Amino acid sequence: MLRAIAGPAVLPVMAVALFVAEAPSFASSPLKLTGSLAGAVRSAGGTPQMGALVLLYNKQERLVSRRLSDEHGQFEFKDLLPDLYTIRVTLASFVPAVRKNISVQPGMQSVLAINLASVLSSIEIISLVPLGSPLMSDDWRLVLRSASATRPVLRALEQRKSGDASPEEFWADTRGLFRVSSGEVTPFTPLGTQPDLGTAFAVATSLFGKNQLQFAGNLGYATAVGLPSAGFRTSFSRMAESGSGPQVKVTVQQINLPVRAGAPTSGQGDMPALRSMSATLIDRASPWDGLRIDYGTSFASVSFTDRLNYLSPFVRASYEMGSRGALIFGYSAGAPPIELLADSPEDPEAGMQHDLVALSVLPRASMRDGHARVQRAENLEATCELTLGTRRLALSAYQEDVKDAVLTLSGELFDSRNLLPELTSNNYSFNIGNYRRSGYAITFAETLTERTTLTVATGRGGVLRTEARQMESFEVQELRQHIRPAQQSWVMLRVTSTLPLTGTHVAAGYLWTDYRSLTPGHFYLTRRFQPDAGLNVRVRQPIPRGPWLPGRLEVTAELRNLLAQGYLCLAAPNGRPVVLTHSPRAVRGGVSFIF
Repeated sequence: MLRAIAGPAVLPVMAVALFVAEAPSFASSPLKLTGSLAGAVRSAGGTPQMGALVLLYNKQERLVSRRLSDEHGQFEFKDLLPDLYTIRVTLASFVPAVRKNISVQPGMQSVLAINLASVLSSIEIISLVPLGSPLMSDDWRLVLRSASATRPVLRALEQRKSGDASPEEFWADTRGLFRVSSGEVTPFTPLGTQPDLGTAFAVATSLFGKNQLQFAGNLGYATAVGLPSAGFRTSFSRMAESGSGPQVKVTVQQINLPVRAGAPTSGQGDMPALRSMSATLIDRASPWDGLRIDYGTSFASVSFTDRLNYLSPFVRASYEMGSRGALIFGYSAGAPPIELLADSPEDPEAGMQHDLVALSVLPRASMRDGHARVQRAENLEATCELTLGTRRLALSAYQEDVKDAVLTLSGELFDSRNLLPELTSNNYSFNIGNYRRSGYAITFAETLTERTTLTVATGRGGVLRTEARQMESFEVQELRQHIRPAQQSWVMLRVTSTLPLTGTHVAAGYLWTDYRSLTPGHFYLTRRFQPDAGLNVRVRQPIPRGPWLPGRLEVTAELRNLLAQGYLCLAAPNGRPVVLTHSPRAVRGGVSFIF
């Protein structure tokens, strides 16, 4: 509303006057290949806001840099490559402000005006000036102050009664995703082999601009079972005055497992279905500027021969140190908090992808002495991130206690009271008992080009080993006694890049370690990526679309542990091999339609 009234009368005149005033210095300055982006953060009354967190993202929605506004509410990002960027500004007691597709041109400075309010915050591009000019003159400050003060009054002229909302306003900003995939197992999860049923969808919409409603599903027909399996997840959140409000997520899953010789049955010769239902509440708080706390809890009920109920609380605290980096602490107990994987909860597409990942993660169920068990872990982590220009250094440490840990077993059949068939393979889930481990990691990430990032990580952590290679009996207790925890060093190299012409996104990584041992998956609460054993490759290829297609198509291919490393091999009493693994080799691909 402000732009429609004040823009034609004031902004062009001020922009021309500013350009003419700076023209001599622009002509005499040397040619610059980079640009900058600057702005001022103010409240609706025109008061400068100090300590506002300003995040700068590139076109790929990757965080480039961060700043804190000074005592005058001003900030600046220097030496930026010409491109389109996204700015996000947050401050306690105000609604976050987001502006996408901000152009940065060589030798020029884009100047922004950020108006934070308790109802509707905004970011306006007010000028494009040559580098070397002051951020804002006194004339601009007067214009912005008067504009901010009149904005709520002008906006009030358009308000209607809640009952007069049009269908377009009620179902605003609706997006969806539909994906068909096929292969051996679901890719890249730190929790081990997880089923991907083959057909997944998600729909997200905004209700009245403040409520976010999302529904996702994952379903398929497993040929080894002969019965359909499915999972559904519903998420709801409401925007609060201080930012995004609490989110409620409800997930229900039913998986029919294959019937195999010697496996436990329901008494009628059928394998009982694995059913789970969980309700998760997650919220965030900012007690003071720079500190963000994400916390919540999940209540889950798992039914498989027995009924298991448990709570899984989690919390993660992040303290932003401006452009220098951040301190992050995390704690979780019970099931892994998949909700903390969502880096951009305000992005509907990221939220849809996150819900599909959550649907592919089932409780790590197993059988022990004829009773159902679920793997649970208590995890404590700390990470310190340091930002040095285009380089990022992270130091992490963790300690984890795992109960009823599950590994994949293939080979000779042991006591059926201790084996549970897997859905997507001919293997079994085997309960190895409890273990405790700790570790640390040092990660160095370098942005080589605008489209390429190199990550090198090294550390030392807990692994599982076997002392003997030959078993004397088929007793499961003997097999558990052969497995013991140990410490082992590792090094990982990972490259992510986007090809300029085709837009192909490739992520490839390899982890070097002693593969005579097995590295169980660890769900990291505070790190940006989850290291995987062996060689892993992921390719995402956008497909050109015609004018008849409203959305976009993507083809994905994921190859996991291609060299089949990290297996524990023993010999049964009859000489046949028994193999335990956490991350089996797998290949999977799919097609996604996003609208």
